[in-house]
Amino acid sequence: MIKIAITGPESTGKSTLAAQLARHYGAPWVPEYARTFLNQLGRPYQAPDLDTIAQGQLDLWQAEARENPPLLFLDTELLVLKIWSEHAYGNCSPFILNELKRQACDLYLLMDVDLPWQPDPQREHPHLRQFFYDWYKRELEQMGVPFVEISGSAEVRFQNAVQAVEHLRNSTFTSPS
Repeated sequence: MIKIAITGPESTGKSTLAAQLARHYGAPWVPEYARTFLNQLGRPYQAPDLDTIAQGQLDLWQAEARENPPLLFLDTELLVLKIWSEHAYGNCSPFILNELKRQACDLYLLMDVDLPWQPDPQREHPHLRQFFYDWYKRELEQMGVPFVEISGSAEVRFQNAVQAVEHLRNSTFTSPS
């Protein structure tokens, strides 16, 4: 199974791209658990809630992964929670840090901030988009994981993402002659 994580700052089209890629490849995608959790919370979130969100996200991933699809698209992943926690609280729980090290995605698609901001009650930082983008990029580089930056219009983003996925699939499934 190839796991592809779509990551990046708020309002950059992660969910849209995850759904488009899943449709294109006839593959499952795992939605962002935080959105559902926060909608049902009934109070402002607190630091311990981020571990609950992380566990909920992991549970969703594991449920889809049990079906062993050839491709699995992850709408957000634990790097999002690490950055969210560090920005909001100045630290990140050991649980999230440990699970981030174990998440083993084959490719990360880093969404650029070049789309217009879409207001949403759960989004908090329209003025810090470039700051967060740069933070995500640094983290991905430090993690030493393969990632591709995705920018441009919705159609260009989709085309670039498909190209990145195809490149990964070809390099994964090509056997030496």
